[in-house]
Formats: sequence, structure tokens, C-alpha cells
Amino acid sequence: MTSEDARGPHADKNPFLLGLGERVRSLRSRRGMTRKAVAQAADISERHLANLEYGEGNASILVLLQVAGALNCPLIELLGDISTSSPEWLLIRELLEHADETKLRKARIAVADALGMGGTSPTANSRIALVGLRGAGKSTLGEMLAQDLGFPFVELSREIEKFAGCSVNEIQALYGMAAYRRYERRALEETIQIYPEAVIATPGGLVSDPATFNELISHCTTVWLQADAHDHMKRVIDQGDMRPMAASKEAMEDLKRILVGRAAFYSKSQLRLDTSAQPLAATFEALRSMVRNLLQLPA
Repeated sequence: MTSEDARGPHADKNPFLLGLGERVRSLRSRRGMTRKAVAQAADISERHLANLEYGEGNASILVLLQVAGALNCPLIELLGDISTSSPEWLLIRELLEHADETKLRKARIAVADALGMGGTSPTANSRIALVGLRGAGKSTLGEMLAQDLGFPFVELSREIEKFAGCSVNEIQALYGMAAYRRYERRALEETIQIYPEAVIATPGGLVSDPATFNELISHCTTVWLQADAHDHMKRVIDQGDMRPMAASKEAMEDLKRILVGRAAFYSKSQLRLDTSAQPLAATFEALRSMVRNLLQLPA
């Protein structure tokens, strides 16, 4: 073994560039975008983006701006911690830096309450929002649950299309992901305003926008419908649609990365259910039971 092998594959790479690459990969996975899609949106080569993600080479500030635009995030989020932007941010960060997940959740709720944004209280809310990746069963189980509870069923993707006057695919192709996220936020806000009780099937990428996800968890009881990657892929194919990975040769790997990238956000849900564990009827009964129990409704 050479001394270079002993030091590991990243020994000669700049730590900042490695961290930058990791942030780009993480944001790309959270957005549910393939490397090819980001490269096209940023108007750079796929190889250039790959080098950036693995800390190889020193990207220009203009390239980073293009990548940030493609990922719909501020440049500072690629460069490092946004909490360096003001003294108050620094003081808040110092208070929270070593807090565990439980304490951080309490702090988030307290901050939301202090700002009049309706923090996520531990009590159940009669708007039931189903979250999870496409193919988890949100539409199928959502309709069944709504009928059982006597609540309206809202497919948020359809509400987005009503606002835009075109399909989700057309919104993204014509206006870009940033515009789609604005329609998504608007559709969610109106749904919350109209329905005190509802079952809402949310788009899988809703967690990509923290402001929209905050709105969801502040006003809804959230249920994370989980499934293994192979079930997600099979269900999407059965629907006759490979979106959003139709052009990818590594669709399964992309799917797994998206699951990993979003899991930390989906896990903020009050309830979770594995839809791969059993047949549909049994899965629905499990969902029905846990939701009715949380809402303190008769079984």
C-alpha cells in the first residue's frame, strides 16, 4: 500500500472544496434533480458539475452562481452557513449549536409561536397531510382515508395546476422550478385557508422549500408514507410515468439519493407508515387506526 492509499482518496483535496461539493450533492438530492438536469439548468457540462461535487478543481464564482440558480438556493447556502449573516444569527446559532433534535424542535415551535406563525403544537390538527416520495401511496390511501373520515380530499398537485392553468410538467418546463415552488406555496396556503378538515396528498418535493414545509407542519397533522426504493419505482412505472427521472440511466440510484436527501424532513411528521410492509387493505387499516387514534375519533 502506498502512502497515498493510506491517506485515503480525499487526502490531497481542499476541505472547503470537498464541503462545497457535499452541499451541492445534498441540495441536488433534496430537490430531486439528476446531475444531468442540474447541469443543463446551470448551463455547464455534466462533467464539470461532477468535478465540483467531488471537490476536484476550483469552480469560478460565476459557475457557482449558475449552480445556485439551478438549485434554487442562495449562493451563501452553497458556500456555507447562512447563520453567519448577522450578529443575531450568530447568537442564535450559538444557543442551538449543541442542542439535540428534541430541543431543536421545541425551539422551532417556540420561535414560530413568537413570530405569530402558528407553531406545530403537539395536539392533532384535523387537516391530515400525507407526505412522502412519489409512489408511496398518498393519492390512493388519501382518497380512502378522506372517505372514511368524511373529509374533503385535496390533491395538491391538481390545485397547483388550477392556479397555473397548465400541467405540472408544463409549469416546470415553461417557467422553471422556482415558479413551480411559488405555485405550490400558494396552493397550500389556500387549501389551509379553505379547509379546516381535509386529507391532503402533497407533492413529494414539497419538503424542498423550508418555508412551504414550515407552513405545512404548522397547520396540518403530517403522516409520512414510506416505501422502499423498488416499490416507489415499480408504482411510478405502473402509473405509466417515469417522472422525474425519465432521462436518467441511473434512475434507481437517483431515487435512493432523493430518499436519503428528503428523509430528514419527512421524519418531522407526527406519524409514519411503511406502505411496503403489507397489502393495500391492511395498510389502509393501519393508517385509519393511527389517524383516528390521534384525532381521538371512534375506531
